Amino acid sequence: MRSGPARVRCESGLEEAARQALDAGVPFFGVCVGFQLLYEGSQESPGAQGLGLFAGKVGPLPGGVKHPQMQWNRLEVRGADPPEALRGLGERPWVYFVHSFAPPVGDETVAVCDYGGPVAALAARGNLWGAQFHPEKSGTSGLALLANFVALAAT
Repeated sequence: MRSGPARVRCESGLEEAARQALDAGVPFFGVCVGFQLLYEGSQESPGAQGLGLFAGKVGPLPGGVKHPQMQWNRLEVRGADPPEALRGLGERPWVYFVHSFAPPVGDETVAVCDYGGPVAALAARGNLWGAQFHPEKSGTSGLALLANFVALAAT
């Protein structure tokens, strides 16, 4: 991450590459922790800043449920018109989660899962996508989602 008084330096050097890709309009898909990095920061690592592309801080899953959520769960689409990301996934598709923290549900959230309350599961804004679940572990639903992203990237 960029150095400076309000940021913790990312030693991997990936922040600059990610920002350059986003600034150039390259389709970008963050998965699991990569999804969480799209937000302003996380209670899991106080002081470390995210990319700030979506508003809000990542927080722990609600109390009263097992941590981590390590299971299949259904996506619940937000809004009347399903976004392009969910094309061909069917109603309430099953996907696989492994996480203890999640971003807040916000304007960019296109699908949630129910795990002690609504949990942000998929976000999309233009060519910027993020999934809290693991598409690569989510069978045909995950493959359909990845195919939708590839189709977006090909345009």
